[in-house]
Amino acid sequence: MTTEEIRNELFALRDEQYRDFQSRLIPTLKPESMIGVRTPALRKLAKEIAGSGSADAFLLDLPHRYFDENQLHAFLISGMKDYGACMESLQAFLPHVDNWATCDQMSPKVFKKHRPELLGEIRRWLASGRTYTVRFALGMLMEHFLEEDFDPAFLEMAAAVRSEEYYIRMMAAWYFATALAKQYDAALPYLEERRLDPWTHDKTIQKAMESYRIPEERKTFLKTLKG
Repeated sequence: MTTEEIRNELFALRDEQYRDFQSRLIPTLKPESMIGVRTPALRKLAKEIAGSGSADAFLLDLPHRYFDENQLHAFLISGMKDYGACMESLQAFLPHVDNWATCDQMSPKVFKKHRPELLGEIRRWLASGRTYTVRFALGMLMEHFLEEDFDPAFLEMAAAVRSEEYYIRMMAAWYFATALAKQYDAALPYLEERRLDPWTHDKTIQKAMESYRIPEERKTFLKTLKG
């Protein structure tokens, strides 16, 4: 399928009520930039496009016109099995990511087998200065480096991010709340010593309170650290 044919297919899958719902969730985008395709339909279309061999032209056709095209693009990248090709497509796409939903849904499965290489890219993304590239980097640090490949230095990488951007701060808080669930002893000093900016500090504690993975006795102590 050509890009135009893919766009026509997206419009054929349009759900206007869902578009209106999405628009409220993503206030940084204009409503007219949204078609309104539900996620299961986007996933199915991404598999069809990948299987047909017509994904390459669409992936190169940047920037896209619609949010739903960006969502489809993200699903295509997430499903790529070759690390080099996946990273090349991702690097080209990241500068065009303009909302939290597209950013957060990208999770290439192939990254699990290439964490050492991924870590170098994360460091570069964190220094990029682009809101959703930095947010994506924090998300990948959270997804891939808080368990068997954890190093306390990664917490410092995340804490070193300083931004007034809401969507970066929110991801940083999400990262540290997850770190409290998975690496409590290493993460706790960042709150005890107030090594995060005040907003991220308090939001981290709020998210920790909402987590089912953190025991109540730890939550009780974390409450005492709120600013």
